[in-house]
Amino acid sequence: MILPCPFIDSFAIKEDGQPLILEPHQRLILGEGFRFDEDGRLVYRNIVWSEPKKSGKTTVDALVCLWWGFCVQPPDEIIIAANDLDQSTSRVFDGVKGFISRNPVLKQKAELQRLLIRLDNGTTIKAIPSDYTGEAGANQGLASFDELWGFMSEKSRRLYEELTPVPTRKNSIRFISTYAGWEGESVLLEELYHRVFDKQGNVKPGVKRPLGTDFPVYTINDLFMYWSHEPRMPWQTAGYYASQRADLRVNTYLRLHENRWVSNESSLFDMADWDGCVDPEYRPPLPSKSIRLYVAADASVKKDRSGVVSVFREGNLLQLGPFRTWQPTKKDPMDLEATMEAYILELAKGYSVVECRYDPYQLHRSATTLKGKVNMVEFPQTVPNMTEVGQALYDAVKHRILRLYKDDELRREASFAVGKETTRGMMIVKTKASHKIDCIVALAMATGAAGIEKGTPGVFFIGQKKEPPRVDQLPTSIEATMTEAARRFFQGD
Repeated sequence: MILPCPFIDSFAIKEDGQPLILEPHQRLILGEGFRFDEDGRLVYRNIVWSEPKKSGKTTVDALVCLWWGFCVQPPDEIIIAANDLDQSTSRVFDGVKGFISRNPVLKQKAELQRLLIRLDNGTTIKAIPSDYTGEAGANQGLASFDELWGFMSEKSRRLYEELTPVPTRKNSIRFISTYAGWEGESVLLEELYHRVFDKQGNVKPGVKRPLGTDFPVYTINDLFMYWSHEPRMPWQTAGYYASQRADLRVNTYLRLHENRWVSNESSLFDMADWDGCVDPEYRPPLPSKSIRLYVAADASVKKDRSGVVSVFREGNLLQLGPFRTWQPTKKDPMDLEATMEAYILELAKGYSVVECRYDPYQLHRSATTLKGKVNMVEFPQTVPNMTEVGQALYDAVKHRILRLYKDDELRREASFAVGKETTRGMMIVKTKASHKIDCIVALAMATGAAGIEKGTPGVFFIGQKKEPPRVDQLPTSIEATMTEAARRFFQGD
């Protein structure tokens, strides 16, 4: 049987048409992770490949699936599971299709469908979503799980458990490519991690180091784990990480680029970024109908502070407009008509109010009263809504495209705001009832209403993905080399 590294050397073509060259550390890991005993059985049945983002681990996963499909015990079944964040298929499956499409001989030996690849040796490679319920009793040789940290739902856990290695097959394994997750949420991956490491991150007794104590490969029973915090690829430069540290929150950077377990909650703002948005010379603008305000109201009748906050655009900047707060008590509850309603009408009289967002829980009557005079837009403070506007405000502060005037109380609220990282973005939360953040919530709602336009400095947009070259566009020498290698392999030369 041909092993993974020689197979990859012979058949893997990158998107630019050049042969894929494995890095030395990848060869070491693949050599040990896919070691067979004298009976032709793999030593390990659960293989975890975990390293920082942009280290090529998803590509390795696709290459393992490709090798297994053509080389290991055909006819067989390979199942590639998408995590909870993917709509239907995993990037691994797309990677396998890409490698087959770019090699003319492999392409002749495969039928490519949207969610299924049929090889002429009888092996099938199938992509399934994380909520797939039809895999009970599956007889797969290989189950691939990309970014296991994202398998967080009960359905995805059940799928993972259904796709346990099949004991009646000579070789049946799970291959997991991922980086670290969130403590207490990425439970599947966390359980695997703690088979090797204790809660302090120390290697547990009984864990072996087959590649030496200076290389991060660990084994215990049938589990093989490569868990690295170190960037090893040539494109992971100091400049790349400097830009990532500037753009990302501390916990996000640690999880993605150092492969560390982190909590999904931390301070929403780096207060240096907040202070960097404050212009000491700036003052709230005087009333003018030429100023288009985006307004948001966060109300409480008896306990929390209430606030009406506005922002407006000036060129590529969002600027803080007029805002006002009120602190009701049980003895002196809010008179919404005399306070918030009157202030919103005052803003509408002096400025052009594009819209006023409000949560209908407390402000339904007020919104009904104001409609016809102000464009009142219902905005319930649901998790998706507050994640959307929390991310908008976070981005505006992080990239310093929000201009603020000095206000000590608003800064105090900003220091109390906590961000909870979700799969959709940053959601504003508070951890203590005594920490008032109502104006920050209103500011986020107003910022979300105003939006951040494409082209604004500091906001990045994903460009079009470059299409891989067609086979007939490959350099002649590369095509000839790969074709000859494939011919020799499949003819048994």
